[in-house]
Order: sequence, then C-alpha cells, then structure tokens
Amino acid sequence: MNPAYSVIFFTTASGAGYGLLALLGLTGARMGHAPSLLFAILTLIIALGLITAGLLSSTLHLGRPERAWRALSQWRTSWLSREGVAAIVTYPFALAFGLVWSGLVAIPDAVAPLGILTAILALTTVFTTGKIYATLTTIRAWNQPLTVPIYLFFALASGGALHWAISTILGMEPGTVPPVAGFALLMLAMLKLRYWGLIDNAPRDRTMANATGLGEHVRQWEVPHTSTNFVQREMGFVVARRHAQRLRKIFFLLLLLAGGLEGAATSVPAFAVPAALILLIAAWLERWLFFAEGEHVVTLFYGNPNA
Repeated sequence: MNPAYSVIFFTTASGAGYGLLALLGLTGARMGHAPSLLFAILTLIIALGLITAGLLSSTLHLGRPERAWRALSQWRTSWLSREGVAAIVTYPFALAFGLVWSGLVAIPDAVAPLGILTAILALTTVFTTGKIYATLTTIRAWNQPLTVPIYLFFALASGGALHWAISTILGMEPGTVPPVAGFALLMLAMLKLRYWGLIDNAPRDRTMANATGLGEHVRQWEVPHTSTNFVQREMGFVVARRHAQRLRKIFFLLLLLAGGLEGAATSVPAFAVPAALILLIAAWLERWLFFAEGEHVVTLFYGNPNA
C-alpha cells in the first residue's frame, strides 16, 4: 500500500495522545488530584492536542474531507465509523476529568470514576483504530491477530514516554508511569518481532488462479489499463524486501535506544526527554512500514503473481 503521510501522522500522533490520556486517567484514579495545576493543564493540552491534530490529519486522505462526518452513521457495521464515534465520545469525559483532576472543579469523589472512564474510552478508540486494519481480509499483512495489540501497546509506550518526559521537564516525579511505559515498550518489541515473523512466513496462497477459479495454469495476457491509475498508485506500492529488512533493524535499534534511555532516566531524569522523542520517531517508522508492507489482493490483476 502507498503510505499516506496524513494517516501515518494520524496513527502516530493520536496513538501517543490517547496513550497519554489513558495514563493520566489511570494515575488520577489511583493518586487523586494532579500534582499541580500546571502539570494537569499542560498534559491535557498535549494529549488532546495530539489527538485532535491526528484526527484532523486523517481527513486529508479523503477525496471529500467535508463529508467525513457521514462515516459516523455506519457505526453498526464499520470500525471506521466506530472509531469516529469513540473519538467524539471521549472528548467530553476527558474534559470533565481534567476539570476535577486539576482541581478547577472541586468534586474530589469524581476524579477516580472519571479517570477510569476516560482511560477506557481512550484505549477503546485505539482499539477501534487497530480493528479498522485488522479486519481487512483483502490485505494479508494487516489481517493478523497481533495488529490490534501492537496498536494498544504502542499507544501506552509512547504515551508513557511523553508523561515521563513532561514530568521531568516540570521537575516532578513520574510516579508509577515508568514501569508501565517500560513494560509496554518490552511487549511492543516482542509483539512486533512476532508480527513480522508471521507475515514473512504466512502462505502466499492468493493467486490469479484461485481469484478467477480458472485453474492453476491461468496466466494474465495483458494488464487491465495502459497507464497507471489510482488503484495502482494506492494499492500497488511495493517496498523492496532489502529495504524493509533494513528499516526493521533501524526500528528495533530505536526501540533499544529508547528503552536504554528510559532505564537510565530512573537515575538521570533528563534522559526521559530524548527517550520520548526517539520513541516517536520509531513510531513514525513503524507506521510507514506497516502501510508499505500491506499488499492488497487487487494487485493480482495488475501483474502481482500472488498476494
């Protein structure tokens, strides 16, 4: 698939934003009020800002962005529609949580329930984003059981790294976030390694023969079009295997570096800031690879022997 930068930005930014928002909700439910008004306002602005920027950028990939709201009506059958509904529903609860958690509204008993609800809604939205791709049976590399868990752990890892970095910048203790961020990073590395093993070794049994039902010896005589069209540009993008392997290694090196910096940040808090930046770069690289390595079955009709 052709990696659309608007969608890459969407999944990277909104994933980090929802991960941060979920951790704010969970730490608020456990610890009560925010350590300071500045911390509460800054972290919520960053979380909701990343989420909003990501959601807005996702509409840039649409042919008619002004009609994006119509997708919300198909929530019974479409994971894309459910994602939109979940994203919208999250906003009022996140704002309500922010008001009581920051102390701007004095309802201390509401901090825990609103924090838990906000965390659930944030992770639910990330879950629906992952399901959009995991349920596409036409793209073998995405139609995997690990697609959704990877989205969730990436959100927690990047959100946790941001929480840790912001706490460091403001001179505050990150609390219980570092072990959560470290665990999410470890799980992400393990799941991604397993995911790439699965898609590399999965049988490539989608061929022109079984697509047409004309037998094993069917061959394509000529391509459907004489010039490149939209389907070929968007669905026919192929990343060379040697490039993919090199980018995968770079991704794991970035994860290792981010993990090492996070480990060192327990003694030298300043390392938490570059750790967060490196993890966001790793997220961007992983998202690019995720889309680039997705082969759509429609490419069979444009000369691809199997998909």
